[in-house]
Amino acid sequence: MSYEPKTEDIARLREQTQAGIMDCKRALKETEGDFEAARDLLRAQGLAGIQKRAARVAAEGGVFHYIHQIDPELPAKVGVLIELNCETDFVAKTPEFKELGRNLAMHIAAMEPAWVSSSDVPDDVIERERKIILESDAVKGKPDDVVSKIVDGKISSIYSEKGGALLAQKYVRDESGKQTVEGVIHDYAAKVKENVIVRRFARFRVGEES
Repeated sequence: MSYEPKTEDIARLREQTQAGIMDCKRALKETEGDFEAARDLLRAQGLAGIQKRAARVAAEGGVFHYIHQIDPELPAKVGVLIELNCETDFVAKTPEFKELGRNLAMHIAAMEPAWVSSSDVPDDVIERERKIILESDAVKGKPDDVVSKIVDGKISSIYSEKGGALLAQKYVRDESGKQTVEGVIHDYAAKVKENVIVRRFARFRVGEES
């Protein structure tokens, strides 16, 4: 007898993914009730749509800001500006798009990314980090294939750590600790069926050089 999803599971999956009821039901059936697997399946299918839309121009959107105010009686020390783009002004005007922009600005304030994506990291930065890793105790005496895996893994972790690449970082508002910023944007893009991208951002901290 094939697995039949419970109504409450379908509703919960729909609430989290914004996918259609029948899509949620089908995903739960295909994964035999594994909620996380069903969510990943819907996300993967959404990503396929995003890849098709990636070539479309995202020239609408807005600039959002976040000011980190610890003490209301003192000047703020950290501020962020971010340009978030979509395809239509219809989506740009929605509360959900504006909330995403503000939340991403808040993430940037907390995680201090230096670049939008890992592809933006300059070659000289990667090579400097690679040299440091190759000279470390972590790779001494290990076979070349193991060293290569260690280096690649540590380079990837640099992208996702504080001060790394925005899209590769774990999203600070995700309590599970699994969702990346890129994943959050992709999930939203799948929901609105538009190309949604972070064009650029700037983070300011009092006393720091730009």
